[in-house]
Amino acid sequence: MGKVLVANIGSTSCKFRLFEMPGEQVLAKGGVERIGAAESPWRIEITGHAATSGAEKFANYDAALAFVERKLQEAGVLPKGFSDLSAVGFKPVMAKGISGTQHLDAKVLVAMEALYTLFPAHNPPYVNAVKTFNRLYPKLPCIGTFETAFYDNLPVENTRFPVPLEWEQKLNIRRTGFHGASHRFVTERLAQIKGRKDLRLVSCHLGGSSSMCAVRNGSAVDSSWGMTPQSGLPQSNRVGDFDVFAALYLAKDLGLGLEEVEKQLSTNAGLKGMSGLASGDVRDVVEAAAKGNENARTAMEVFTNAIRGYLGKFLVTLNGADALIFTAGIGENRVELREAVCANLDFCGLKLDKKINAATHATEAKISAPDSKIEVWVIPTNEEIVIARNAWAKLNERN
Repeated sequence: MGKVLVANIGSTSCKFRLFEMPGEQVLAKGGVERIGAAESPWRIEITGHAATSGAEKFANYDAALAFVERKLQEAGVLPKGFSDLSAVGFKPVMAKGISGTQHLDAKVLVAMEALYTLFPAHNPPYVNAVKTFNRLYPKLPCIGTFETAFYDNLPVENTRFPVPLEWEQKLNIRRTGFHGASHRFVTERLAQIKGRKDLRLVSCHLGGSSSMCAVRNGSAVDSSWGMTPQSGLPQSNRVGDFDVFAALYLAKDLGLGLEEVEKQLSTNAGLKGMSGLASGDVRDVVEAAAKGNENARTAMEVFTNAIRGYLGKFLVTLNGADALIFTAGIGENRVELREAVCANLDFCGLKLDKKINAATHATEAKISAPDSKIEVWVIPTNEEIVIARNAWAKLNERN
């Protein structure tokens, strides 16, 4: 037995979940937001006890991690602090030439640093967090499952861009996928519910960052992603699919410059950019649309149409589907979006039960009509348990 702390790292946040392995009991969860700000909100919940929360100033990750360690120590779940841990599990995005579940040693961190240009919002925070753990707790194994791992066996026709072949062969320019732990969890969960693995599934992870995945017999066969998390479906503030020559035109002919175009497409695009609002949070966009903001309404229609477009593509890829799965914050909670995505799909026999759909929020449920040829499910995701399982298995390879 041992304890695995799964750390979900953001540019200014650190969320965690503490597991007792291999039994997978959740001992604690919580996190710290806005690290480095004047006030950093924190919340920690020990299983079986009321949650505690507050706000303090944490100058950096070192201070935030020390605070979390002390709280878990005081609660008695880690009497000796992080020294009681068997490993820390991470969910890094991508590394150059490396995927799967890996010990995050110096070689792997260098491979992650090599892709800072492609993943400016993702790789630096994870590399810095691992280095922090290595510095403060040098004997503590840091193990990561890359988000690309679920897509390691995609068919070549679904990874190749229509670009010069040497770009793929020499420079590794190709399509891959992310949100791998989430898509893996919900599709494996549905296979468990159905008692069979030979399923054709379309998984919709819809949140601040969104993606879709086609899965056959438990393996990913296609993805809405391109090469980076800036691609695919419109994101909260990232562009999604976009004509590369339009970006070149903006940078070269219209004088915005490459850095400004990159900044706008990665921070002020997506739902935020289309709606013209200060926030790309779907809740804010839907609220604005309800008040008559036409740009917000159009932004939601673009988002919905993009989801439906990939759904249609994947139905062709899979020759139909056994089930459509909605997960993550938007997918689990936005009743109206699920209904819009599933509208007018009589041609493939997909029918939503509007009453059950309207009553389903962040809970596991089948929301399709009894006579629907394609089942529709809401399955809350649990990326953390996938990371904990993989970290525990990797840790025990050496034992």
